[in-house]
Amino acid sequence: MIKNKRRLLLVSTVGAGLVLGQAQLAHAAQSAAVSSHKAHKRTAKKTTVAARNQATTAPAASAAPLVRPAAQGAGVRSISASNDTFAPVSGRGARGGSENIVVTGSALSTSNNANANPVQIVTSKQILQTGATTVGDYLQRLPSVGSSGTYNSQTNGTGGSSCVDLRNLGQNRTLVLIDGKRTTLNGNNSCVDLNTINVYQVQSIEILKDGGSELYGADAVAGVINIKMRHDLNDANITVRGGITDVGDGQTGQISGYKGWNFDHGKGNVTLFGSYMTKSGIMQRNRAWSRNVQINDPTDASDLLYGSSIPTTGKYFTDSGTYIPNASGTGYHTATSADRYNYGSQQSLTNSLQNSTLSFDAHYDVNSHFTPYANFQYSHRTSSTTLAPEPMTGSIYPSNLPSSLVIPADAPYNTFGEDVLMYKRYGEWGNRRTETATDTYTAIAGAKGEITHGWMYDLSYTYGWNQVTSQMSGVGNYAKLLQEYGLQQVDPTDSSSALVYNPSVCQASAGCVLSDPFKPLSSAAAAYSNYTSHDHYYYQLRDLNLRMHNNHVATMPWKGGGDLGFALGMEHRGEQLAYHPDAVVASGDTLTNSASYTGGGFNVTEGYLEGKATLLRDVFLAKDLTIDAQGRYSSYSTFGGTKNWKASINWAPIRDIRFRATIGSSYRQPNVYELYSGGSLGYASATDPCAQASSYGSLSANVVANCAKQGINTSTFVAANSGQVPTLYGGNASLKPETGRTYTIGTVITPRWVPGLSASVEYWHYTIKNMISYLSSQYILDQCYTGASTNYCNNITRVSSTSQLNSVTDYYANIGGLRTSGIDFDLDYRIRVTPKDVVTLGNNFQQLISYLQQNEPGGQWYNYAGRLMYQSGTGQPRVRDYATVNWQHGNWGVTYMMKYTGGMVWNNGSQDLSTALGYGRYKTPGVFSHDLTIDYRLNKWTFQAGVNNLFDKQPPFVADASTNSAAGLYGDLYYGRYVFLQAGVNF
Repeated sequence: MIKNKRRLLLVSTVGAGLVLGQAQLAHAAQSAAVSSHKAHKRTAKKTTVAARNQATTAPAASAAPLVRPAAQGAGVRSISASNDTFAPVSGRGARGGSENIVVTGSALSTSNNANANPVQIVTSKQILQTGATTVGDYLQRLPSVGSSGTYNSQTNGTGGSSCVDLRNLGQNRTLVLIDGKRTTLNGNNSCVDLNTINVYQVQSIEILKDGGSELYGADAVAGVINIKMRHDLNDANITVRGGITDVGDGQTGQISGYKGWNFDHGKGNVTLFGSYMTKSGIMQRNRAWSRNVQINDPTDASDLLYGSSIPTTGKYFTDSGTYIPNASGTGYHTATSADRYNYGSQQSLTNSLQNSTLSFDAHYDVNSHFTPYANFQYSHRTSSTTLAPEPMTGSIYPSNLPSSLVIPADAPYNTFGEDVLMYKRYGEWGNRRTETATDTYTAIAGAKGEITHGWMYDLSYTYGWNQVTSQMSGVGNYAKLLQEYGLQQVDPTDSSSALVYNPSVCQASAGCVLSDPFKPLSSAAAAYSNYTSHDHYYYQLRDLNLRMHNNHVATMPWKGGGDLGFALGMEHRGEQLAYHPDAVVASGDTLTNSASYTGGGFNVTEGYLEGKATLLRDVFLAKDLTIDAQGRYSSYSTFGGTKNWKASINWAPIRDIRFRATIGSSYRQPNVYELYSGGSLGYASATDPCAQASSYGSLSANVVANCAKQGINTSTFVAANSGQVPTLYGGNASLKPETGRTYTIGTVITPRWVPGLSASVEYWHYTIKNMISYLSSQYILDQCYTGASTNYCNNITRVSSTSQLNSVTDYYANIGGLRTSGIDFDLDYRIRVTPKDVVTLGNNFQQLISYLQQNEPGGQWYNYAGRLMYQSGTGQPRVRDYATVNWQHGNWGVTYMMKYTGGMVWNNGSQDLSTALGYGRYKTPGVFSHDLTIDYRLNKWTFQAGVNNLFDKQPPFVADASTNSAAGLYGDLYYGRYVFLQAGVNF
């Protein structure tokens, strides 16, 4: 059991209860950003070019204070702590102004109206007003964030982590930075776990919705999410929050605080942050829409399937795989749908989370040339989730244990006079409960300052360490279970070897209790064959980074010419990852598949160069004309050298409108898990085509014929484990790196005659070659049995004696390619109605044009735009929107938020479902959800109250064989109506 969890839960719950009945902190953190230390530094600055450059670093300073741009041009409205408590969602702000800032996507600072990269900026106020308890929960609202990441509403196999995905290109193609630098990954799934970040410590989030490999290196294929933390504070704050759903579960408690100190007349600063968050999980049985897990939704109600076909009472077949004839009257009956087991009543709908964070930040301005700084971040996160009792279907390759449990006819407890194949779910072992403890450390030490004549530098070293310990109770030891039944293989090295009855195998084992497989296990027998597994994951990061830049190297030598700036840098990074499975799992004695140690890593040495030239400024038809070029060379210890580049242009013929475009290349090397993973077992949502041949429409005849070739009669065959298929996932050392291209073109309008209005339209297009991915169990099965690609039949194994599916192998592969494109529309409009009343409108809209995926090199292209991969819960809605309206009246503020996800057609990877294929429901409708918050300031106190999912909208039905919906798309609706209160005080 993970220690201290209950104690921490109690402390947090009590802390949250102390402020129940009060309202929430309205971003007091912003007020702390304007510290006396910064005031001292501003007055001390010289008005030289070098001094102007000193305020920026490239791409973003790890210890930089809050950047406060004016609300203009490219970039961002002011996020200072004034009575303006709302900032626009898009961050494409707006108008006029020339203050230079550093924005993700460039290593050079730029005026707000000269940024060619599509960057969305989210302020901490916007995050906190939603009631989000983690960064991942907030990001899931944004249209550009896809559904293929992992979120808190996904309970099976995520280890309680939360990882983000941009443009539905996958979480391994989105680079997450902390203060512009790489940070520690989670060893379990090789991504930045957003649950480990203190949401109250976040200053802002910059989202580069364009490829960034040329500036930031690999993984930035879809874009970059740069989480900027708060630094350099000179006051203190305590904030407490409590929340609960309207049905009394999903309780949340948070307490966060910081204290900052200036010293030596403001030349130095030390800031400490600490937080604790607890969030209770929700059981699936506590929501009517998820209580009874539905496997399909056929037009014929008699074909409707719920839950699993493997009950706790057992399911028995003849050795040929048919039901035992004439079993009625002997205490058994022919299995019907009424005998199915509803595992939804026993499993978690959302994870239970606890997270403690501690951070230390310090710097000292020795002089303009040398400012040493240090930062340390620590997080201890625990999570827990529950699954139904474990089923027994037999071993999975490459285990040598029996692939099916066939009780020999001569066993004394076998009364049927013939060999009997048994499938059973062991409720005697109890529910499977996974508890995960994650410790993450990141330490940064560095120095920055001016070299000479406006050249700035930032030299830093980052060390990161992550350790994950995952324990699962309620799992079975297959070898010991066979001993309890007195069964022994004739050939212990062959998984298809027959079993014989030999009670001495139990009598010779201490603690073994000879048992009858047709009856429940005794408590002593259950204790013998049940165990708790312990898996360990490790990740290490070492990153030496040197960045230099000068925004004003020269001036263009013609009338109207602007500045020429350069940035360059070098990086040497090493990453190591390891997985140590439980000893029982490694031995192959588990009911799941055996797994071996996974470990490996790589080193990379890189250099980048960026040049930015303002060709024209403040001349006829060229208020601003700026071009930018970036290049990066990377030398990997695993795949050699690669070059990436990017070019962009920004043209503002007049101050009211500008046009921008980018084009660039991308590169991603396979990560350690993709290359070297020793294999893992998952139960993918899928159905056996040989048991559902009639659902394939015009391809049904092909399915019948191909099943017959394997000796399966589709008219009588019954799948023993319908709905979920044992699937082997693993690495592939033969993988090739991915390459790609990204294009964007758009316009930003900031009309002078409509003060406060900023609107932008952006077209984007991504192409990826040699895409690394899993396919899906259903796709592999369908390709094999419909005859579309018989090569996939080699990935499928069946039990020789019964023809039941034993496993599907779905290892990482270079599956082909991907092409996707769409349009973003962003709007910000700030209206001052009266001297005390300000209304701000914000909108992020995404229209997906295409999402084409090639699942094998040279193969067919499938357009998944507007499709929901219903068995995996991922989808590509054509329309997504997130709109906000804020009314600020003096110290009072009200914010309304609306999220829309467009409807989709269900797809199984190769075709759309329809009534013609026997499906009753095969679409999800468009879904609206609504949130409301109210905030108030009183002297040093701030309060906020909010309701998420105001109208208690339920997620749409999806026959995913897990939760009856799709967590990646609708997970924020899983809680139902959620109410939160928060209070905070500065001192």
